[in-house]
Amino acid sequence: MPDLFQYSFVVRAFIAGGIVGLISPLLGTFLVLRRLSLIADALAHVALAGAVVGLLLDRSPVFIAVGVSAVAAVALEYLRAKRRLEGDSALALLLYTALAITVVLVSLRGGFNADLFGFLFGSVITVGRTDVWATVGLGVAVLLTTWVLYTELVQSTFDPELARVSGIHVGLTNLVLAILTAVTVTLSMRVVGALLVGALIVFPVLASLQLRQSFRVTLLVASSIGVVSVFAGLTISYYQNIAAGGAIVLVALGFLLLTSLGRKLTSGRITVEAPEANK
Repeated sequence: MPDLFQYSFVVRAFIAGGIVGLISPLLGTFLVLRRLSLIADALAHVALAGAVVGLLLDRSPVFIAVGVSAVAAVALEYLRAKRRLEGDSALALLLYTALAITVVLVSLRGGFNADLFGFLFGSVITVGRTDVWATVGLGVAVLLTTWVLYTELVQSTFDPELARVSGIHVGLTNLVLAILTAVTVTLSMRVVGALLVGALIVFPVLASLQLRQSFRVTLLVASSIGVVSVFAGLTISYYQNIAAGGAIVLVALGFLLLTSLGRKLTSGRITVEAPEANK
């Protein structure tokens, strides 16, 4: 067994990271194809504010962050569905409001500490047993919900109007996707940090789309790239003594560059085309 697994915090990081690497690109595929990639960044800032609240109250910051980000996801989807604000305006409103609240809460707390830095930039050392169990439980819930609502999610992603005609409650499906994204973003913060969580959700998906395969294959490849990126990034982080979050994202970026280069060599151009939904 490699020497890095002799430390319990590394084992916990690999378990939590593997789950995060699996579910982040899974949901990211639906978000990218809906042109909602930036929703991850907005919800990450909200989750960060929730984590700070948890630290201030000396309660579980992960569960509080999940609750706060889920409520924000519902509010964001309501604004989008009712067309009270355009999509990018609603995201900007949510992001900067959450950032302002976080700054105020941090000042009330007396500044940054190791726990807060862990949520902001990611820290495998701060991944405790409670975080692992929370990640496993919530990760399984995300996978099961995605599996149950797979058809609804696919149809509402590619053709919302046809989905409505087919009897699918598109509004409810979009709301569930927003909540699942909020949960996934919160879980990912411990591993890659709030500042980089969007990259783990988007980069593997962009890399997978370059292959121009069926939708199911795109999902599987994106999730596989996410898991490999996390494992490789954690390993590099351990042996090179660098930040795990940055290493993970750079590995995912490497996959994107490789697939983009391969696509360019085979077709003469780089594309981000949507896969066919009926395959």
